[in-house]
Amino acid sequence: MPENLPNVPELLRTAVRSLGGAERSNQLTMASAVAHSIDTGEHLAVQAGTGTGKSLAYLVPSVRHAVQSGKTVIVSTATIALQRQLIDRDMPRLADALAGSLGRRPHFAILKGRNNYLCMNKIHTGTAEEPPADELFDPFAVSRLGREVQRLTEWSSDTETGDRDDLAPGVSDKAWRQVSVTARECLGKSRCPVGEDCFAERARAEASQVDVVVTNHALLAIDAITGIAILPEHDVVVIDEAHELVDRVTNVATAELAASTISAAARRCAKLVEEQDADRLEAAGEGWAALLEELRPERWEALPPGAAPALAAVRDAAWALRTAIGPSRPGMALSDPEAAAARNTALASVEEVHDSAVRVLSAFDEPDPAKRHDVVWLAADDNRGSIRRVVRMAPLSVGGLLRSRLFAESTVVLTSATLTVGGSFDGLAVNWGLPAESSVVIDPAMATGSEAPSDAGTFKWNALDVGSPFDHARAGIIYIAKQLPPPGRDGLSPAYLDEIAELVEAAGGRTLGLFSSMRAAKAASEAMRDRLDTPILCQGDDSTGALVRAFAGDEPTSLFGTLSLWQGVDVPGPSLSLVILDRIPFPRPDDPLLVARQKAVESRGGNGFLSVAANHAALLLAQGVGRLLRSVDDKGVVAVLDPRLATARYAGYLRASLPPFWETSDPEVVRKALGRIRDSRP
Repeated sequence: MPENLPNVPELLRTAVRSLGGAERSNQLTMASAVAHSIDTGEHLAVQAGTGTGKSLAYLVPSVRHAVQSGKTVIVSTATIALQRQLIDRDMPRLADALAGSLGRRPHFAILKGRNNYLCMNKIHTGTAEEPPADELFDPFAVSRLGREVQRLTEWSSDTETGDRDDLAPGVSDKAWRQVSVTARECLGKSRCPVGEDCFAERARAEASQVDVVVTNHALLAIDAITGIAILPEHDVVVIDEAHELVDRVTNVATAELAASTISAAARRCAKLVEEQDADRLEAAGEGWAALLEELRPERWEALPPGAAPALAAVRDAAWALRTAIGPSRPGMALSDPEAAAARNTALASVEEVHDSAVRVLSAFDEPDPAKRHDVVWLAADDNRGSIRRVVRMAPLSVGGLLRSRLFAESTVVLTSATLTVGGSFDGLAVNWGLPAESSVVIDPAMATGSEAPSDAGTFKWNALDVGSPFDHARAGIIYIAKQLPPPGRDGLSPAYLDEIAELVEAAGGRTLGLFSSMRAAKAASEAMRDRLDTPILCQGDDSTGALVRAFAGDEPTSLFGTLSLWQGVDVPGPSLSLVILDRIPFPRPDDPLLVARQKAVESRGGNGFLSVAANHAALLLAQGVGRLLRSVDDKGVVAVLDPRLATARYAGYLRASLPPFWETSDPEVVRKALGRIRDSRP
């Protein structure tokens, strides 16, 4: 292993100069803190504002550690956009820049879940699933599905990666399912007739030989939850976009049980077992469907009357079906790959049904709701006009899971532009499973060696806010429209539409409108198109990527949309000088999981509203506000139309999570400021 490598400040300086950038003190502070964390084994949470260069600040010490120790570092992100930025731009340029200083060029790879890659066995054997029941009588939908599958089959001969993200234009989820498998459905490399050519296995093999593996929070969660080593052996994990970690892990750990899922499992097994075995599961599914039709969609505090026997019937029928399918015959995968693939698909679906039924049945064994592992609720999903009733199970908390499977196993660095809530890191730390009341000062020079944290002891972690290169008070104004009425449930009021029109007109377009619902975004778009001369784009008119490019490419254009735009838009320069938020982004008050989490906090004497709903709103609010300043030359206004940000008891708590913009509630002041910014454009 290399010895006497240059230290992190020297490597960072080399990288910045090679990439044509300027040295930034907050970037150096962050890089030194990450190096300190890796050396001592103490976890680290770093808040680094836009423009800090945080990717480079964690990549440089990570690459140095990987080269020096010979161990892989995992970098996990929440969004495909950041994964692509790291793999296609940041890592190749950094590897070239540091090759001389490190004695070799660092290696890197991207790794995703198995279902993100083409399954060549499924393509060769043609084991496509039947179209969903609602498409069997829709010839256009079936023909479209066929065309997409045909294109995927042709693409399989040309692609080097088999990665869905490399396919342009993309295809529907239904089409992709015809040519991919989940981990449960996979035959395994040694038993698959085309295992040597498997794209997913090839990606895993490549990832096992590199210094840095870039993955996503979902795969990180699967690796932790299942205990199956999907990721290569590692001792350091860097989690970028860490404000998303809890939600992504929760999504992976959420399961559901619907009558359609049970019926589909029975159909997949029908050709492999006696008819009465498949019919038994089908009948149990019909009983489950009948029960759910009689119940109101709501969170379950206990099993409703009739649920226990219905679930037991599903559980026992699924287990009997699994037993009837029996063990795989030796050599079956190689001699009859189509039959082996069908068997694995059937087993995976029936095991999922069985496990979900058991999970619901055991969810209420603990009498104290605050101590239960799972929250269970009945949802009624609107699927293109038809209502699908489904019972969902989600973990009440993922903190214990993260504590035992992530923080106890590796040194973890968590970073994002928004990690403090109400001015403190503790809100997120507790959700991650770390103890509250962290230290807030770190001295990178005090690294003295590694002391691995244990689950029995206190996890050591440090928090650091390196600030932002932006002078928020000079570059931006936050305008809170105190004169407006509080937002109602009936959509945007005329007063809100008047305010939006006046603001967009004063800005000359150049507006990103962030709305709490698609209904509000569409209503505002239609109203502004009637009132204003500048173009208005609305999410849903085209792909989000195409809309953002059109918005960035034409200064007078405005873009209105909902949640995904709150976090995914990066438009520096004159095309964006006004961000409008229609209301504080509180979660829905009837969200069963968040309600259960609030009650659990309250049962321990805490403030459930602040700990759950307000924290959720504060993080999303900070992300939305963060769309305004994307480069040091940007100027503009964030307009929050919800007066509660100034008047409610929790207003100060929320504002403590926002950048220190100059604040006003005077609409005339804001319109004049927007006019000056508009007129100063060349």
